[in-house]
Amino acid sequence: VLLVRNRMEFHALGSKCPHYDAPLSKGVLRGERLRCPWHGACFNIRTGDIEEYPALDCISCFKVTVEDGKVFITAKKKVLTLPAVSEHRQHPGLRRCLLNRNTMLLLGGGVAALVCAETLRQEGFTGRIIMATKEKHVPYDKSKLSKEMNLKAEDVYLRKPEFLQAQCIEFWTEKEAVSVDFQKQKVHFMDGSSQKYHQLLIATGSHSGFLKVPGADLQNVCTLQTPEESSKILELATGKNLVIVGASFIEKSQASRLPAPARDTNGTSPQPGAAAELPAWVLAGPFQMLQNKGVKFHMKTELCELKGKDGKVAEAVLANGENLPADVVVVGIGSTPNSAFLKGTSITRDDKGAILVDLHMQTNIPNVFAAGDVVTFPVALLDGDRSSIHHQQVAEAHGHCAALNMLKRGKELHTVPYFWTTLLGKSIRYAGCGKGYTDTVVKGSLEQQKFLIFYIRDGHVTAAASLNCDPMVSLIAEVLYSGKQISKEEAE
Repeated sequence: VLLVRNRMEFHALGSKCPHYDAPLSKGVLRGERLRCPWHGACFNIRTGDIEEYPALDCISCFKVTVEDGKVFITAKKKVLTLPAVSEHRQHPGLRRCLLNRNTMLLLGGGVAALVCAETLRQEGFTGRIIMATKEKHVPYDKSKLSKEMNLKAEDVYLRKPEFLQAQCIEFWTEKEAVSVDFQKQKVHFMDGSSQKYHQLLIATGSHSGFLKVPGADLQNVCTLQTPEESSKILELATGKNLVIVGASFIEKSQASRLPAPARDTNGTSPQPGAAAELPAWVLAGPFQMLQNKGVKFHMKTELCELKGKDGKVAEAVLANGENLPADVVVVGIGSTPNSAFLKGTSITRDDKGAILVDLHMQTNIPNVFAAGDVVTFPVALLDGDRSSIHHQQVAEAHGHCAALNMLKRGKELHTVPYFWTTLLGKSIRYAGCGKGYTDTVVKGSLEQQKFLIFYIRDGHVTAAASLNCDPMVSLIAEVLYSGKQISKEEAE
C-alpha cells in the first residue's frame, strides 16, 4: 500500500501504476494529483481515479484513520495478498438502456476510440455505442510491437472482448469505413453495409508511409503496424540480413529487440531525425549502443531501389551507390492520416490529410468529432498553434475529451504530451512540446548514461527529455500542466 500525506491529510492507495506496474512511491505528488514516474499517468489521491493517461484503470483506495499519532489502514486482505493487478480497478460505468435510441458511432479500433467508448459509459450514456475498425483485434498496446516481438495478439490486448461486452460496447472488426454522408448522418462500409449515427467520432489513426521505389512490391518488404507483422518480421529476420528504412525511435527500438542472430542489421535515413526533437548529441547515444550490437547506419542517403530474386527482396540499393544484402526490409518512413475516405466531403483537413479539430475535439461538422493520430489540434504549449502528435497518451486524452463533448459537457482539452521509449534496457522519457525550440539546458551527459534536457522557446521551458533521471520528466510535466512557467534561468 502507498501511504500519502498531503499537508495534514493521509491517503492510502494501491502502490503500482495499472499501466506497467511502475512503483508510485517514486512518482510525483502535487496537491491531490499523483503522477507515475515512468509514463506520466495521474491519479487522484482521494479517490484513486485516473486523471491522466496512458493508464486505463484507477487504483484502489483504502480507508485511513489516525488515532493517537498512529495511522491505521483498513483493507480487504485478499486485495493485499493477490497479484498487483488486484490493486487496479475499473471505473464503474452504466449499462445500455434499450429505451435510449441514440447511437454513438466510433470509427477506429485504437486507444482514442476505446477511451471515448469507456468514458461515455462512465459518464452515464446508456444508448448504443459502436466501435468499427478495419483491424482484426480489439484495441491492443501498439508500443509493445517493436519491443516484444514474440508476443501473440492476445498478449497485448488492452481490453478483452468480454470486457467490452460487459460494458455493452459493440465492437465490429474488419469493418472499414469507405465514405460518410454527413447530411444523412450515415457511414458506409467496405462490405456494402451502412450505419446511422447521432454522434460520430473519427479516430481512424494513421498508416506507415509507402515506399515509392522500384521493387517496393517484392516479398519480405514489411511495415510494422499489427501483431501479425511484428511476429512475421521476427521470424523472417532471425539469422538473416535485415535493412530498416527510417531512423525514428520505433525503428531503433525494433533493431534493439531483434535477436542476436539477426545479423548485419542496416538502417538507412535521409537525415538523423527522430521523434521528440532530440538534439544530435542525444541521438548519438542510441546510435552508438546499436552500433555496438552490430547495427550499421547509413545516414544522409536514401533507398533508391530494391532488387529481388525469385520474387523476394535480395538487395537494397542506396543513392550513394552502396548495395546492401537484404533478406528482409522493414519500412518506417513516417505516417499518413487514415482519412482518404473523407475525400470530397465538407470536413476540413490540412494539406497532409489530418482533420482539423478545436479544443473540444469538434470538427467543422455538427455532431462529428475526431481524435488521435488522424487529427491536428491546437497545442497549448505552442501558444495554440496546431500540431499532430502521434503519442498513445495524447490519443487517449483526445478520446476522453471527445466523449465528454459528445455528451455536451463543454470540456476543453488540457493535457501535457508524454512520450517514452526503451532502447537496450535504457528508458528515454519526454514530456511537453519542443517544436520550434531555440535553446536547450542540459544536465548530465551521455557518458554517464544519465541526462536531463530542457527545451527552451521564448525564454521558457516547453518540454523536457531524460535518461535515467526519473521522476524529473513527470515532475516537469506536472509543472507545465499547472500552467506555471519555468524560465531558462530556473532550468539552469
